Formats: sequence, structure tokens, C-alpha cells
Amino acid sequence: MAFLLFFGIVLSVYFLGNYYVFVRGLQAISEGSSLRTPYIWIFWILAATYVAGRTMENIYLSYLSDVLVWTGSFWLAALFYFFLAVVLFDLLRLIHHFVPFFPAFITANMEKSRYFVFAGTIIAVFLLVTGGFINARNPVVRNLDIEIQSRQIAERDQVRAVLMSDIHLGTIIGNGHFSRIVNKVNQLQPDIILLAGDILDEDLEPLIRQNTGETLRQLSAPLGVYGVMGNHEHIGGAARAQNYLEDHGIHIIRDTVLKIDESFYLAGRDDRDKRRFSGRERLPLEKVLQNADMNHPVILMDHQPLDMEKAAGLGVSMQLSGHTHHGQLWPLRYITRSIYKVSYGYRNIDGMHMYVTTGTGTWGPPVRIGNRPEIVELNIKFRKK
Repeated sequence: MAFLLFFGIVLSVYFLGNYYVFVRGLQAISEGSSLRTPYIWIFWILAATYVAGRTMENIYLSYLSDVLVWTGSFWLAALFYFFLAVVLFDLLRLIHHFVPFFPAFITANMEKSRYFVFAGTIIAVFLLVTGGFINARNPVVRNLDIEIQSRQIAERDQVRAVLMSDIHLGTIIGNGHFSRIVNKVNQLQPDIILLAGDILDEDLEPLIRQNTGETLRQLSAPLGVYGVMGNHEHIGGAARAQNYLEDHGIHIIRDTVLKIDESFYLAGRDDRDKRRFSGRERLPLEKVLQNADMNHPVILMDHQPLDMEKAAGLGVSMQLSGHTHHGQLWPLRYITRSIYKVSYGYRNIDGMHMYVTTGTGTWGPPVRIGNRPEIVELNIKFRKK
């Protein structure tokens, strides 16, 4: 019931947002214009594509479902910016109603002015979404130097790690794009690869059809490839997602610790949304760490950037997270900043190194505006206290 209620609310908000934009757009087209009928049909077909495509994926995965999902995903981004534009115009109209400030060339022919604003907004949103798509398909490599101090270290005094999160492999982040990501990662020649959750985008069928698992196997690092579960792995079914990833070369760490190369510990927490989708709680962090010698360096992966002060207090050396996408579409970063203490980037939390990545892929719209997708190269040096 909670699941149905959640998606009922989402669909209601989606419909109301579409309706608000639709009505305002229709008001910009004069009554006798031949554009009204095409506008009505095109608008509601586009509005229906994402829901229709995701529904069809669960019934019969096909090229038609791919086209619908891709079209609908672009529409989600366009709708978001159309909505912001309409809200802005309505605010300006409200202010003008009380304090007239529109210049005469606008007020002299409001019908013509509305039409130009309508056309200009469509062009602007199209260019914005196109640029955001190009940005989203070209992840940048970030370099971060970290020095971890601990009471005990082994002979290995440094490690080069590659961090990725929120790849969201599926219909939108398909095998072609992912192959290019894998090539970029392997060119960095990392010692270890760390995947901080949301590796998959819920459904496994698109991956199976595209044989994406074989591309996952190509991720190469001498110390191994390790991942944790994100909320999307739980949405699609945690056990099935874990089996698929482990069958294709990814070591999934769920509420436990591993000692890597007798040099440092790698801890992985199950996602906090485990309870929502399975009814079971994840282990408390102190229990996750109970098998680690905290005198050694301890690197923690937790998909959502939470419990940072607790991790620092328990002696964790570094926490790596994702999940936020840093908003993905500007200005949503201001919302993620208000929710999370660290929405993106590096922070020292009570002596613990903390890094939250923007993510390597996208969720929903295949578009990023206001931030870059990234592959993070961590050059970690171990020093004795």
C-alpha cells in the first residue's frame, strides 16, 4: 500500500505539472489558430510517453518501449524547465498587475507578445536540454589526493582508486555509453575500483538484452572491483541485483568489512532504503565495523551521504557516497544542499575524509545541467600517525 501510495502521489504531481504547463501554453495560442489542435495532440502524447514506456518495459521489452522511454525521459527534463519558465512568467505578470513595468512594445499587442514568448521558450528549452544531454554523455575525470593517517599501516603505502556512483545501467545508460565509461576507467589503470551504489537502474531486462554484464566484467583492477547496494538496487529487487552484479565480476559488500591486500579495510553499508523495500533494517554502523581493526585505515562506502559524524566518531578514515547527483538539473542542487550536509565534493568531517560524487550516469532525464558527471580518481597515501 505504501508503494502504491508513493507512486500515486508521483503520478498525480506529474499530471498536475503537465496540466499547468499545458494550460499556459494553450493560452499563448489564439483561439482561431491552426496550431491549437497540433499543440494539444503533441503535448499530451509527449506527456504520456514516459509512463507508457516504463509500463511497457515491464510487460514486453522492445524497441518501441525503448523509444517511448527515451522520448519520455527527454520530456521530463523539458517539462521541468517549461514549468520553471511558466512559474517565472506568472510571477512577472502578478507583479505587473500591481506595479506595471512591462514596456509599451509588450503591452501594445499582448497576443503577439504571448506568441513570441511561447516560441522563444520552446527554442530555449530545446537548446538547454540538448546541451544538457551532451554534457551528460561526457563524464569528466576528477583527481583527488588524500592522505590517510592511521596507527598501523602495511607495506602498501598508497593506492590508486577509481570511484563511480549512480551509473544507473538500463535503457538510458545502455551498453554503448557504458563501454566508453569502462574504457576511460581502465585507461586510468587503478589498483581498485569502487562503485558506491545505484549501479543498476532497477530493471535487469534491458541489461540482459544488451549483454551489459560482459561490459561490467571488463572493469579491471588488480585489487578487485567492489560495490555497495543503492536504493535503486533495492527498488528492482536486492537479491536479484546482487546476484547479477556478482555473476559479472562485482564484489558486493553488504553490511560487512573486507581487508584489502593486508593493508586497509573496505567497509560497505547496505542502503538506508532497505527497510522501505524489504521491511528489514540495515545493520548499525558499529556492528558493520566490529570485525575491522580500527588501528588500520578504514574506507567506508555508503550510497547516501548520511551518518558522517557517526562514522568519523567510530574511527572511519574516509567515507565515499553518491546518491544526490548534486541535483542533476539546475537549480535542484539547492534542494540537495538543504537535505544533505555534503551534496557534492570533498569535506573533512571531524578528521574523516568525505567525498560525495555527482555520479557517472543519470536518472530519469538523460540530461545534466549545472554539474558534470564524473569518474573520480583517488590517489590515497597511507601515513602512520
